[in-house]
Amino acid sequence: MPKGYIIGHITVNDPDAYQEYITKDTPMIAAYGGKPIARGGQAETPEGAAFERHVIFEFPDFESAKALYHSKEYQEVARIRRETAQSMIVLVEGV
Repeated sequence: MPKGYIIGHITVNDPDAYQEYITKDTPMIAAYGGKPIARGGQAETPEGAAFERHVIFEFPDFESAKALYHSKEYQEVARIRRETAQSMIVLVEGV
């Protein structure tokens, strides 16, 4: 069964407030079997619109990634991200 991924491209506008999002979403990701593949770090944007931060979380399957993202608990925490950053989030099924 292919793995699932949540990929986020983010530009943080309020770093102090955004930290609350990271603190709260990290245990949720783990509870759905997710693990970080990339979380911040150096990045280069040779094409397209640039964001400052990039994250990739791998899940056991696509359904687990979707279940986390669409869960009521995560959506409550995602509100913090939406208020403190610009972001583009993609749910992807692996090969």
